[in-house]
Amino acid sequence: MELLMSLLLGIGLSAACGFRVFVPLLVMSAASLSGHMTLAPGFEWIGTEGAFAVFATASVLEVLSYYVPWVDNLMDSVASPAAVVAGTIVMASSVSDMSPLLKWTLAVVAGGGTAAVFQGATTLVRGASTAMTAGLGNFAVSSAELGISSVLSVLAIAVPVITGAAILVMVLFIGRKLFGRLRRARQPQVSPQGGNYLR
Repeated sequence: MELLMSLLLGIGLSAACGFRVFVPLLVMSAASLSGHMTLAPGFEWIGTEGAFAVFATASVLEVLSYYVPWVDNLMDSVASPAAVVAGTIVMASSVSDMSPLLKWTLAVVAGGGTAAVFQGATTLVRGASTAMTAGLGNFAVSSAELGISSVLSVLAIAVPVITGAAILVMVLFIGRKLFGRLRRARQPQVSPQGGNYLR
């Protein structure tokens, strides 16, 4: 049961990394410093005052950059790989009593994969907002992402089972939607005259 809770905790935090890279790490650091979270061996550095200061500074810079028009789209190209790395780290730092091979495999697949799914979804939303509003609507998108990342990070630590289970359902739903869209995009279209043509 403890292992399951650790995995769900990691999944919840990894999902939060898909919205903002450093906010979940900042929340983890604060939770560790206050005694509300126990980090896996080798990751105690996350719960140090130095790490907290670094994560706080990085979070502020990251949040502010997403409020600058067009810079937010540029940030997405940087945040995508960074979110996968952060998702892998938060998952690995949440799970103890597991062989290193299994632990890092889970961290990469479940942690990095979950972060990648949500980061990809936010990139699509911001791209659509930029196209429809010339970037003017991105302020609302950035605010929503910050709120979701912050709330998810806190809930993942406070109620990991509920949060992790909800995230898994969302990952399956988003994955199914994206897979369906890709499948339809690859299928040849039928012209009104009955012939086939490719996009």
